Amino acid sequence: MSSTQPTSLTQAIPIDEIRYNERGLVPAIAQDYLDGTVLMMAWMNRDSLQKTLETGEAWYWSRSRQELWHKGATSGHIQKVRSIRYDCDSDALLLTIEQIGDIACHTGERSCFHRVDGMKDAPPADTLSEVFKVICDRRDNPTEKSYTCQLFAGGDNKILKKIGEEASEVVMACKDDDKAAIASEVADLFYHALVALAYHQVDLREVYRKLQERRQ
Repeated sequence: MSSTQPTSLTQAIPIDEIRYNERGLVPAIAQDYLDGTVLMMAWMNRDSLQKTLETGEAWYWSRSRQELWHKGATSGHIQKVRSIRYDCDSDALLLTIEQIGDIACHTGERSCFHRVDGMKDAPPADTLSEVFKVICDRRDNPTEKSYTCQLFAGGDNKILKKIGEEASEVVMACKDDDKAAIASEVADLFYHALVALAYHQVDLREVYRKLQERRQ
């Protein structure tokens, strides 16, 4: 998928039909275009929404400064907007964005929603990303009883052998047209491929970027 151009965004949102609150504002949620992570929530008014549509980069309304706010203008962490949606009541916006620098929060965290029970914890993303996170933790903090750690200990030979085995089982399940088996075997193949990525220090998001490039 190529970067969304401003010309296509201008047709995405009927600005005059958005239901702004009594202060002329509407909440806007920014979501990562690769793994779906919710990065931040800010406010837009009609003018900031218009500038976002025209430029293809996120503009918000700063309630503290009472002025338009070009996200990342100072830090360089701009948000390239891939798409904009509005909800069924037309009173909330969802921006799918490419976060430059991978930092959306002013604290330096990737997401503003990084706190749970007073502790830092990155918000959930898609299932593959969450599983990959656990796999990387097993790599960095090995335990004897973990199957994932056993794969890492076996190195490339053991990991690649399992990928070959799982790929063959996917083929057989598809030949049998066994839907439950297909789902199970593909899940096994995905898991072992994630282990290979972690072993070779390749971030899953790099794979997602390659897939996005192929969405033509």
